[in-house]
Amino acid sequence: MNQATLEMQDVTQTVRTWKRYPKYKDSGVEWLGEVPENWELKRIKYIAPISSKKVTKKPDDLTYIGLEHIESKTGRLLLDAPVESVESTVATFEKGNVLFGKLRPYLAKVILADFCGVCTTELLAFEPAKNIDGKFLCYQFLADGFIDLVNSFTYGTKMPRANGEQIINLSVAVPTFIEQKTIALFLDRETAKIDALIAKKERFIELLQEKRTALISHAVTKGLNPDVPMKDSGIEWLGEIPAHWDMVPSNRLFLESKERAHDDDEHLSATQKYGVIPLAEFERLEGRQVTHAVKNLDQRKHVEVGNFVISMRSFEGGIERVKARGCIRSSYVALVAEKKAHIGFYSYLFKSRAYIQGLQATATFIRDGQDLNYNNFRQVKLPCPGINEQKAIADFVERSIIRIDLLSDKIQLSIDHLKEYRTALISAAVTGKIDIREEVA
Repeated sequence: MNQATLEMQDVTQTVRTWKRYPKYKDSGVEWLGEVPENWELKRIKYIAPISSKKVTKKPDDLTYIGLEHIESKTGRLLLDAPVESVESTVATFEKGNVLFGKLRPYLAKVILADFCGVCTTELLAFEPAKNIDGKFLCYQFLADGFIDLVNSFTYGTKMPRANGEQIINLSVAVPTFIEQKTIALFLDRETAKIDALIAKKERFIELLQEKRTALISHAVTKGLNPDVPMKDSGIEWLGEIPAHWDMVPSNRLFLESKERAHDDDEHLSATQKYGVIPLAEFERLEGRQVTHAVKNLDQRKHVEVGNFVISMRSFEGGIERVKARGCIRSSYVALVAEKKAHIGFYSYLFKSRAYIQGLQATATFIRDGQDLNYNNFRQVKLPCPGINEQKAIADFVERSIIRIDLLSDKIQLSIDHLKEYRTALISAAVTGKIDIREEVA
């Protein structure tokens, strides 16, 4: 907690009020508003025309850049990212060009190229004129107002994209070349500080998640008493367990249910992130629509709150707990707990790394093209403490992860604020809302 508090103080010190230019004028451009009196308004086509150079085959000696290689909103190149695909026709770019993603979800993917190469045709290559600093132009293209404006005239339904001709006819505010470089240097310096703080916080969240995972796995496989005698479980994925725990065949604790869906059942979605929840709720939480089952609806299976579901992805992320009454796909397996199985304890066990490894060991179905089934589940024996100890472990884990998740959420909130500040700082600097000339030595 002390580290998080100190980091929040760092954020407060980073955010400050910058002074304004002495005089402003109305730009006549809505997204720009007022600009410094000595700045000029110019259309992009006069300061950075779009290159039309393309080749039908990628040269072996040139680096390829796809949308996946550019980090959104940061201007950072990610050459280590795997290549998703290379089109038959690619665009070429020169050192010093500014690349701009024209697909709607990727409008904020902008970089200044420091080498020659080829790129997807979904990236536009702008060629800055001699009196235009490429880095300054890159930051202009990252400004919120500019991105929003370009987004407003994207076209198409499946993959909306911006029209290059419309973009180059947009106006931007241009200071002198020296002032452009000054602003770019200032933003390089300030965004580097912000990015370093964000990276530190993101690493802290990673460590918290590692601690969360390790805590769950240890509690459900070793118990809460560090002094209790241990014994070999005889199971490779489990190792030693408390000597008083039993190892029980899975089908003695969980029975497969094949009850057909009821007429009033709500369609549920088995997710690794949220458990088994209503499909409509999943779409709301994710902010997107997913494919709805339209076949074999009469074969869907009924489940109750507290049941478990084995889905086709369970070999990757464990078995999911049912959070709402409804029905699941016919290809999924529904599990009903017996009285000596505490739902909370086994929900954590089924999502632990150790158990997932045990389940994966049965996964010959991947090669055979089959779904994970009840027989796979039966092959993995389960540790079984007494029911009271199961409850105590589940309660301990729940309390612990609540504390960890609250701290993670607090840190994530501060990351979000930093990212908002970063974006606002860029927008303010490249539109002249703040005067930073004295800030750069």
